[in-house]
Amino acid sequence: MSRSRRSGSALDRARPLDRQKAHEIQPFSQVIHRPIALAESAARQSVENLIQSLGGVTLAMAADVAETTIIPRPPRGREEVPVQISRLLHAHEIVLKEARTMARLAAEAGDDGTNDLLVSDVIRTNEKQVWFVSEHLVDVPLVRAD
Repeated sequence: MSRSRRSGSALDRARPLDRQKAHEIQPFSQVIHRPIALAESAARQSVENLIQSLGGVTLAMAADVAETTIIPRPPRGREEVPVQISRLLHAHEIVLKEARTMARLAAEAGDDGTNDLLVSDVIRTNEKQVWFVSEHLVDVPLVRAD
């Protein structure tokens, strides 16, 4: 084989294989079994609520997420900053309410991993964010000290 053909094939192997197409191998609402010592019903419940690592397929596109969210959509135009912050606090409250419900359901189903994820990562993080953001809505002048 000539040197130019060898270098050409090496370059071909280094090139990304873009624009690939294939058939869907797992439909969105289907859960596959994973050997994680968790009842299929518990895994299915947690997958419906939150996570793909238990054998489900997650929403990935922003339009799909926007269709399924229960957080009210903001207007397309600009709002005053205090209104934006209030809207953000309300969104955190919705996330916390849903996460607490999901954590309880996961615990009741014996899904300790999902419960821990929700409590440690989602609930605690959102609680801290609510505390921080809510301090910006206190009705006290922030420009001048007394």
